[in-house]
Amino acid sequence: MKNIKLIFNFILLLAVTTSCSIPDGIDYDASFLSSAASANVSKTFDISTDNSGKVIITPTGEGVTSSKILFGHGTGADASAVVSPGSSANHSYPEGSYTVTIIYTDIAGNQTTATYPLVVTYRAPENITIRTIGEMRVSVTASYAKSFLVYYGDVANEVGTPLAIGQVLPAHTYPASGSAPFVMKVVASSGGAATTTVTKTLFDLPIDFETPDVDIFTPFGSPISLFATVNNPNATGLNTSAKVGMFTKGGTTSGTLSAFNIPINFAYGKKIKVMVYNPNPANIGKNITLLLQAPVVAGQPAAGVAIKKVPITTSGAWEEIVFDYGTISAIPAGAKFGQLLMRFNDTQAGAQEVFYVDNFVQTN
Repeated sequence: MKNIKLIFNFILLLAVTTSCSIPDGIDYDASFLSSAASANVSKTFDISTDNSGKVIITPTGEGVTSSKILFGHGTGADASAVVSPGSSANHSYPEGSYTVTIIYTDIAGNQTTATYPLVVTYRAPENITIRTIGEMRVSVTASYAKSFLVYYGDVANEVGTPLAIGQVLPAHTYPASGSAPFVMKVVASSGGAATTTVTKTLFDLPIDFETPDVDIFTPFGSPISLFATVNNPNATGLNTSAKVGMFTKGGTTSGTLSAFNIPINFAYGKKIKVMVYNPNPANIGKNITLLLQAPVVAGQPAAGVAIKKVPITTSGAWEEIVFDYGTISAIPAGAKFGQLLMRFNDTQAGAQEVFYVDNFVQTN
């Protein structure tokens, strides 16, 4: 009897245990997975506009558990990426056309493959600025540029000099210039097909006023001097050119300052000749001052050393005035100066006094 009770209790316990091992409402039948599938698969491309070539690729779709992106560019581990739902992968492309392949995997392990065309186009560089420093050391800045080619404009059939972002080219020495300013050209590359070309007129000596963009005579002082390109008031004699520069005196220390892109190089001569027209006989004997400033080589003389004052000698006719810096022993033979300052009748009264200048020429 006792044994019968033990057997009965064992059977009852086994039944209770069996009934509790499968919770209510849970069905371990996984056969439905064989019919699960991803749907509405697609993607988004976020293509950068800064010419980096960076593209953010985001796979989308219903029922997708992971996606493998084949970029259509690159090798090895850099040619693909696996992302989870809602995630993205980044890849940098050169400019061109590509086919991106995405393999979508669903919960059952089924895969759907789709291909998408991708076109990466670089924008043309913008906001290009050419800077010339000292002895014509060139740097360039721009938006959306990857590199530059610099053409100095001083030789025929010139091959451009490569210039990297942030680089400053070594000093460049121009030959003694001719009758017109040199024109520098810079070609900015996007890194793709698009380029932008800009030019910069480089002023040095000689200077006349027939070129419309001669605007390097910047007035200064208080009251300020004035300077303008005007018609020749007396196109006879030594100077029959159509356009000349008109200087109007301001205060006692007023004048004009000319910053040259190409330094005045004394290797090409230590004299500067200037055509001058004085309409007022009262100005005869008053000095025109040319002061060379901003030596571009360390150790060269201070600005105040390279100063010459030459008087006006006539009125009513053009004359040539010579400023001979060769008489200043402190100036070395190879001196170069970046600025020319011009004044009239230094430290003396005479506001609104006028004279005209033309044909600034450097010579021996």
